[in-house]
Amino acid sequence: MTFKPAFPVALLLLLTIWSYGQTDSLALPASADSIKLIHQRDIRDVVHHAFRPQQPYNNNNTEIKDGRKHYSFVPALGYTLQTGFAGIASVNMAYYNDLEKNTKQSSISTNVTYSQYNQIIIPFLADIWTKGNRFNFITDVRFISYPSDIYGLGGRTDPNKGVTINFNGLKIHQTVMKALSDNIYVGAGYYFDKFWNIKTLDQVSRGVNHLISRELGTEETASGPALRFLYDTRLNQLNPQQGVYYSISYRANMTALGSDSASQTLQIDARTYFHFPASSKNVLALWNFDWLTASGTPPYLILPSTGWDDSYNTGRGYIQGRYRGRKMIYFESEYRFGITRNGLLGGVAFVNLQNFSSDLSAEYSKLFAGYGIGLRIKLNKFSGANLCVDYGFGQNGSHGFFVNLGEVF
Repeated sequence: MTFKPAFPVALLLLLTIWSYGQTDSLALPASADSIKLIHQRDIRDVVHHAFRPQQPYNNNNTEIKDGRKHYSFVPALGYTLQTGFAGIASVNMAYYNDLEKNTKQSSISTNVTYSQYNQIIIPFLADIWTKGNRFNFITDVRFISYPSDIYGLGGRTDPNKGVTINFNGLKIHQTVMKALSDNIYVGAGYYFDKFWNIKTLDQVSRGVNHLISRELGTEETASGPALRFLYDTRLNQLNPQQGVYYSISYRANMTALGSDSASQTLQIDARTYFHFPASSKNVLALWNFDWLTASGTPPYLILPSTGWDDSYNTGRGYIQGRYRGRKMIYFESEYRFGITRNGLLGGVAFVNLQNFSSDLSAEYSKLFAGYGIGLRIKLNKFSGANLCVDYGFGQNGSHGFFVNLGEVF
């Protein structure tokens, strides 16, 4: 399949937003150092006020922790390069397990996506912090039925010579982290990725079909233990306003646990957030993501690739899978600013750089840049969750919309 640019008009339609807080037994203590923000608004406020203008807005202070579970439900229509038009139904829950000042926010989310290209995406994501931040349970489970494009390996592939393949995929990543001290965690987990019913959808030459069959086969499996180190001073993972995030993940795919071949991979994920200017609420966010194959050869579909990180968020400006290789070096910066004083609307400007080595060499090809702007719509003022609609540009005429529920990083 040749490269498809995005449809030139935004087609994200927000149909309904529903959110509420479920009260539990935790009480709200007074806090002298809390920053009081009055009259913050989210989509729920707008919808409720449109249909029930006689009812007052909910003006609770969103900067003070409470003991409620805050839910958001978002049905929407969207368009991205990799999905075409897509229908999305998403549910998110955010809450705190205690009300201490430095308690990190827990969140659980899931959604169902069905796209124009007959793609089905069903993730279940949980980031749970126990009282006192002593343990962090991280769950990432995804099922996909996913016609998508592949372009070969390395950074010098032709954007007009992609091939569409179809496959089913199941990802189960479970990690348990234990606090060593404030904000420092170590942990272990089990990572399982399986792809099956892999087949080529495009009509290609016998040689190309043979090459794809040799590289992918009809199924691929990677399975093995993982070790992780985490330093995280952020208080809100859905919409970080401050702090540093630094994660090192080591994964060993083992044939004894069902992997097709033995391999080892390393991911280094570093992010920092600070207000700029310091007196404003605008945030400058910086992200460095290195995805390295340490030994062996992982299955083709879990090799480092654009847009195939755990959150599917790298490489705005390029279609998912545009670049793939044994090693990926990635950097992105994003400036986040308010548009309305009540927090309902915000904007971002971003730029990213990515760099890949091929399967045959440790040498890196040139840098590939992406850039763009985006709109932020507040879904839930208590959790800080935003609907993110970005338009990105890359090289060789690549451009399109990128939609995310929650900040890109």
